[in-house]
Amino acid sequence: MSLDTTTIEPAAARRPIAGRARALTLAVVLSAELMNALDGSVVYTALPTIAADTGAGTAALQWIHAAYALTFALGLITGGRLGDLYGRKRIFLAGTTVFTLASLLCGIATGPELLIAARVLQGAAAAAMVPQVLATLHVTFDEGSRTKAFGLYGTVMSLGTVLGPVLGGVLTQANLFDLGWRPVFLINLPIGIAAVTVGLRYIPESLDRTTRRLDPLGMFLSALGLLLVTLPLTLGGEHGWPAWSFITMAAGLLVLAVFLAQQRARTRKNGSPLVVLSLFTGRAFSAGLAVQLAFGLLSGAFFLSWALFMQDGLGLTPGQAALGFVAASLGEMGGAWLAMSLVRRYGRAVPQAGALLAAAALTGYHHLITTEGTGMGTVLAAAPMLAVGLGLGMIGAPLADLTLGKVPDHHAGSASGLFNTSTQLGIALGTALTTLILFTHTPAGTQGPAMNTAFAHSLWYVIATLLTMWALMLLLPKADRTN
Repeated sequence: MSLDTTTIEPAAARRPIAGRARALTLAVVLSAELMNALDGSVVYTALPTIAADTGAGTAALQWIHAAYALTFALGLITGGRLGDLYGRKRIFLAGTTVFTLASLLCGIATGPELLIAARVLQGAAAAAMVPQVLATLHVTFDEGSRTKAFGLYGTVMSLGTVLGPVLGGVLTQANLFDLGWRPVFLINLPIGIAAVTVGLRYIPESLDRTTRRLDPLGMFLSALGLLLVTLPLTLGGEHGWPAWSFITMAAGLLVLAVFLAQQRARTRKNGSPLVVLSLFTGRAFSAGLAVQLAFGLLSGAFFLSWALFMQDGLGLTPGQAALGFVAASLGEMGGAWLAMSLVRRYGRAVPQAGALLAAAALTGYHHLITTEGTGMGTVLAAAPMLAVGLGLGMIGAPLADLTLGKVPDHHAGSASGLFNTSTQLGIALGTALTTLILFTHTPAGTQGPAMNTAFAHSLWYVIATLLTMWALMLLLPKADRTN
């Protein structure tokens, strides 16, 4: 079923801005998205140094990562709706300002307690900042130029996630100004200050003028339900998946069911729900969220397993392993560029081709691992990732445009929040599943040939996910952009 196009604001109602202002708007919001994408994974390679410097124990180190991931995931839906109601520019600038200040707190923290608290603040600020990125692009660019803008967004999001561990390792090892791990967070200061300064002048304001009311009950139920689902996904694996983790997830699903019922009731009463349920009547939007969820799951499961394979299986140093991430990043950049040049003409066929390419490349990678074993070396371990990255870039770059292209402008923030929430839930689920698909027959900490066998086996799950995504993409728009 297609969206009711009578609710979409006509193009004539938009307030176009000059080309230079649009370019600066694009640069500002994408720099904010890059900060968020990096901060979600940049601490991985810095954690040992943070532990040595701050005295953080195992539990504290776990929370330094989880505090950001959880608060970010919990606030995305609310953050998107706040932009619709109170202005996307206003919420974006507020979120970016707080994110920058929280990064400063992270960088000057002397103990794990302050660092964890600052990471909570960072995640909450990112939840306000990030949904405004896609929403601002949606209302600022017309349909012709929006594809390229969304493509750049997908590229930045994917690259940030892959490059985060590389940047964390480089900055920590460089020990700039004898600051150790602190530049991992302090690097956000000049970026954030520049984003706020330029954004104040050039980002256009936009909002949903049909209502000005919040949904406090919906905010509470959505946050509680997502917390109960994501908390055990984030922490359960570290504790061997105790009974409480499954009970908590079941309770979270129940709360989300109550949330859905509450949103339906509020919609019937014209009470401005937190989630605009009419968005799901468009099959492209619903299918796009499902694909994005699977894409996040794939990323969370594959890249963590791959990092363990390269270091524990092949015995590569962190620096040598980083070359593999660089190869994947170069491939994703090439895939994104290719997708942006083709998606207007070929529509969903572009990300579908990317899924098949990545699946084929991983099948070849499986064969290489099983035949070469521990003798692969750095080059053989990294080279196939050019093709894998190319395929993933062809998926990630056009997916936002294919999913959100027909969303009404006044619901852009809500739709963006849901899109980003799908990503975060997928990553949390994929990371959690790593303990199952990688260590089903091999205990954690295994090194050498046994790790290679476990990783090769896990690739079949990733390939199956890519093929599932290919099938779901049949519901995305064709080249003529119709549902």
